[in-house]
Amino acid sequence: MDSLEGATFDVAVVGGGVNGCGIARDAAVRGASVILFEQSDLASGTSSSSTKLIHGGLRYLEHYEFRLVREALMEREVLWKIAPHIVWPLRFVLPHHRGLRPQWLLRLGLALYDNLGGRKLLPPTRTLNLRTDPAGAPLKPDLVKGFEYSDCWVEDARLVVLNAQDAAERGARIRTRTRVVRAERSGDHWIVTSEDLRTGRQERIRAKVLVNAAGPWVEKVLKDVARSGSAASVRLVQGSHIVVRRMFRHERAYIFQNRDNRIVFAIPYQDDFTLIGTTDRDYEGDPAHVKASEEEILYLCAAASEYFREPVRRDDVVWTYSGVRPLYNDGASKAQEATRDYVLVLDAPKDQPPALSIFGGKITTYRRLAEAALDKLKDHLPAARKPAWTGTASLPGGDFPQTGYAALVSEISAEFPFLDHALVARLVRAYGTRTRDIVGGARSVKDLGRNFGAGLMEREVQYLMDREWARTSDDVLWRRSKLGLRLTRDQVEALDQFMLSAATSSAA
Repeated sequence: MDSLEGATFDVAVVGGGVNGCGIARDAAVRGASVILFEQSDLASGTSSSSTKLIHGGLRYLEHYEFRLVREALMEREVLWKIAPHIVWPLRFVLPHHRGLRPQWLLRLGLALYDNLGGRKLLPPTRTLNLRTDPAGAPLKPDLVKGFEYSDCWVEDARLVVLNAQDAAERGARIRTRTRVVRAERSGDHWIVTSEDLRTGRQERIRAKVLVNAAGPWVEKVLKDVARSGSAASVRLVQGSHIVVRRMFRHERAYIFQNRDNRIVFAIPYQDDFTLIGTTDRDYEGDPAHVKASEEEILYLCAAASEYFREPVRRDDVVWTYSGVRPLYNDGASKAQEATRDYVLVLDAPKDQPPALSIFGGKITTYRRLAEAALDKLKDHLPAARKPAWTGTASLPGGDFPQTGYAALVSEISAEFPFLDHALVARLVRAYGTRTRDIVGGARSVKDLGRNFGAGLMEREVQYLMDREWARTSDDVLWRRSKLGLRLTRDQVEALDQFMLSAATSSAA
C-alpha cells in the first residue's frame, strides 16, 4: 500500500459501511478529495446484515414517520435505476390474520404506501384470494385473504462495495483493514492518525472535514478518537436472521404480522433458500461479536410457523446472521419503536475544522443521507455546494436499463457460449456489465483458472482482490457473494490459501 503520510484531503471518512461509502462517493462525485478508513472489510458490520430490502418500511407508518417513509419510497426506483444488477423489484404478500391489524387499517396503510412516494414503474397493491392464488399454497388454510404490494430487493454488501469502487474511480482513497486511532484538531485541519492492522504501520494525514460514519462505533469514535464533547448518543439494536432451505417455489416474498406487533419477512434467497427475519432488541457489548442468539432463532422459527403449513424447526436452519443497528437514541421505550430516521450531528467550533457524525439511517436512504451530509457541510467544504447527481449516475456495472437484466444475461451468454447459463446469471447479478471485465478474453472455461466450487473461478477471485478490496475467503463468500452457503470447508480453506498466496506475491 502506497504511503500517504502528510497528504491533505478535503474529507476523511471513518467507516466503510453504506453511509460512509455513500458519503465518500457523493463527495468524490462533486470533486472533493476523499480518504475513507475502514477497520475491517467494507460492509463487514451492519451494512451486510440487513434484510436486503430497498423499502419504504410499511410498519413505520404506524409510528407516524411519514417523512422517512416518503423519502425511502422515492428512493426505490432511483436505486433500481442506478444499480439494476443488484437491485430489483420484489412483490410482497401480506396475509390478513384475524385478531391482529384489521383489514381497513392494512388497506389504508397500503394506499398511502402506493401514493406517498411517486411510484412509476413498480406495480400497485392488489387484493389476493389465498385459496386460489399460488401464494396461498404454502400457507395455513385458515388464511384466506391477503394483499400484495411492491418493494425492492438489494444485495446489500455489494451496494456498499460498488459505492466505494465508484468513489475510488473518481479519485477517493479507500483504506480497508485500517483503524483510525486518533483525530485531533490543528488549526484549520484535522490530523488523522491511522494504523494498518495487518502491518502495524501508522500514518498521519490532514483533512479539512472529518465524517464519523462508524456505525455501531460512532459514539466510540466521538469519545475515544475525536474526543468530542457531543451529547448525542447511539442506541444499539440487534437484528437477527435465519436461512432455511427453500420453503416455496414462487418468487414472491411474505410479510407476516406477529402478536407482539412486530413483523417478520420470509424472502426467496439465493435460489435454493428462504431468508426469515428480523428481530429487534437492545444490544450491549462489542458490535464486532454480535451473533443470533438461540432465543432469537427460536422466535423467528415460531413466527414463521404461525403462517406456513410446514413448521420451521430449529434443525431446518442452515445459517444465521446478525447485525447491530446504530440508531439515534431518541428515548423510545422499546427497541422496535426507536426511530430509523437518520440524524446528522455537526460539531463545528468557530475557526476550527468540523466533524460530522452519522446516527441511524436505513440502507434504502443511504444516498439521500449522503446528500444531506454534504448539504450540512456546505459552509465548510466548497465542493459540497456543487449540485448532487448520484441519483442519475450508474454504480459500476449498472449502465444498462432497469428492465434489462435478462437481456444482458442473454448478450453475455452469446458472447461467451462456453459459460454455463446459471454462472452468467450469477455474474450479471453481481457485476452487471463489468462481467465482461472478469471474463475478459477467455475462450474456454479453462482460461478462467481454478474452480473453487459453485462456479467461483480464479479469474473472479482475482478481480475481487484487485478491484474490490477482498482479502479473505469471508470477504468473497459472505460479502461480495453468498457462495459460503455452497462451498465445503475444504474448498473454503483452499480459497483462503490461494488468496494469501496471491496477496503475498502482489506485495513482493
